[in-house]
Amino acid sequence: MTSIIKVIKFLGKLILGILILLLFLGICYRLFSSKPVPPGQLVKVNGTNIHVRVEGKKRSLPTVIIESGAHSNTDMVHWIAEGLKDKTRVIRYDRDGKWFSEASNSDHRAPEFYANQLHDLLSKIGEKPPYILVGHSMGGPYTRIFRDLYPNEVKGMVFIDSSHPEQWKRLAQKELVPEGQAKILKIGSILADLGILGVYNKVFSKAPYQGDGLPKEVYARSQSLTNSSGDVYTMFLRENKLTNTVLKRAGEAKKLDSLPVLVFTATEQYKDSQKKQYRKKGIDPEKQVQLWFGMQKELKELSSQGKQIIMNASHASIITKKENADIINKEILFLSENIRKQK
Repeated sequence: MTSIIKVIKFLGKLILGILILLLFLGICYRLFSSKPVPPGQLVKVNGTNIHVRVEGKKRSLPTVIIESGAHSNTDMVHWIAEGLKDKTRVIRYDRDGKWFSEASNSDHRAPEFYANQLHDLLSKIGEKPPYILVGHSMGGPYTRIFRDLYPNEVKGMVFIDSSHPEQWKRLAQKELVPEGQAKILKIGSILADLGILGVYNKVFSKAPYQGDGLPKEVYARSQSLTNSSGDVYTMFLRENKLTNTVLKRAGEAKKLDSLPVLVFTATEQYKDSQKKQYRKKGIDPEKQVQLWFGMQKELKELSSQGKQIIMNASHASIITKKENADIINKEILFLSENIRKQK
């Protein structure tokens, strides 16, 4: 019995020592490691610094504004911006509280908050319509709300594997972040703020590059911010709470009439591991894909001038792989030229 107590005490001291060491290394990481630098500029909008990247000269073509997805950022749309900036003005930004943008003090945001904030941002940096709005994933509903509030400023819309207002009603997945994943994100937020996550990824983890086509330096910047800021995880959780109201508001937006619309739809919606999980639950993943395709077609039919393009890509690689972005950019520029001719 005495030997067992000694072993328990030893293990307790060992665990405590490891925790103290990790905490010390985390503090050192936060104090001495270089913090990721915003690649764009921080513009104060109603007291909140919003990260925005403005590229390309203002020409006769409409300015392209890119809205990234829920767990995304301005780096994820790297190839879209790169392929357009030599031909037209391109603006990409991080929404309130995301990545390099500060979070405003308001805890009760209406879905219109983000559209109004973007409008104020554009005014602050001296941008003027006409605009073409490009939205990937959850960025799509945000662009629909913006267009609904400022219809005279938007001359075209592009949905890249965009979310649909009724996707939670029709698909097996009922939320952006499942409950189990939400708990992991809360833990991740604490570990990132303590510096422990940064230490682990820098010293112990040898995770391979997973940028799915993005330049390594671009991918590395996003990873660095994820490892060093608990705010990144907090925003994931906050945006999860907002998703239903944003989707609902997007569904209430007016139809797009004859507004030129492009809809790009990815064929590969689920990884093999996700398919296995669905099948275990008695859900046919192929049926889920068909439901998604149907909703994408409905986005095209919002306008009498809608065009849908099916792409052999995943939900992420449709924008992160240069060859996919090249296809999208070619269509966006063609759309821009047609809008210019109709002036």
